[in-house]
Amino acid sequence: MTITIGIVGTGNFSEKHARILAEMGDVNVKAFCGTSKQKADRIASEFSAKGYDNFDDMLDSTKLDAVYLCVPPMAHGQMEMELIKRNIPFFVEKPLGVDKEIPGAILAEVKKKSLLTSVGYHFRYSESVQRMKQVVGSQTIGMISGQWVGDMPGVYWWRNQDLSGGQFNEQTTHIVDILRYLAGEVDEVHAFFGNRIMHEKAESVTVADVGTVNLKFQNGIIANVSNACISPSGQSSVGVTVYTNQGNIDWKPTVLRMETGNDKATYNDTTDPYFIENQAFINALRTGDASLILSDYEDAFKTQQVTSAAVESAVSGRTIIL
Repeated sequence: MTITIGIVGTGNFSEKHARILAEMGDVNVKAFCGTSKQKADRIASEFSAKGYDNFDDMLDSTKLDAVYLCVPPMAHGQMEMELIKRNIPFFVEKPLGVDKEIPGAILAEVKKKSLLTSVGYHFRYSESVQRMKQVVGSQTIGMISGQWVGDMPGVYWWRNQDLSGGQFNEQTTHIVDILRYLAGEVDEVHAFFGNRIMHEKAESVTVADVGTVNLKFQNGIIANVSNACISPSGQSSVGVTVYTNQGNIDWKPTVLRMETGNDKATYNDTTDPYFIENQAFINALRTGDASLILSDYEDAFKTQQVTSAAVESAVSGRTIIL
């Protein structure tokens, strides 16, 4: 059984997913939809697919088993609702939106139809995060710290708060999601955001360029997650450190380091988490068994609630209770 896929978006992530799907052999990437026919045709030609500049036209013209939505935060809403209406499963790249309002409405409709979904929190599928989850499961977590520090992406929408939701929503959401995966659900959020550098270096910057967010989990674990987009190009720091009753566990993308007493151990990822998350979704489409999907829309919405609460807290100066 060949699975037919349509992809919305013509950027790097659309191409990344398309290449992985094309490697699977029994998957046919059949259509691409972009903001222009030219962009859609360009990427479609690489996969012997057809390009569209209208989402409904793509769905009307092509029988698809699922659709991948690889679009900026402000573009979510109508496409998901149309897919739900047509009972077409979808994979959506994070974040789910600019805030929690539109994703909340989408989730309500997804649940009515029990529609198969998957969300691109790919770090969950990495060997290092899986091992970290296994290790902390046998220890008592006291506190967690996380960070996502780098430069400011050059695309216009990213630096606009109304279009991207800001760095905590657009990038640091990955760190929040890993913390939820390890420690459970958050019930209190308090954030401080600031504008230190980038509003003087780049035009039309309305997002904060530094921020720190305190989280209290339902089980009593506390965490701090900080981000900044002020670094020179090429300089970044992304990671999570878990402090437990048995030692420290330090994760950075592709590598996990653990220190317990005098014992130290390092583990490196040997597999591609993007491939594994795609494989899980395709397997669910084929078999109806969604157990390998580690982040569906309902779960991802809980991460979206936390990132939205952080923005609300920074604006209001209040602790937000979830």
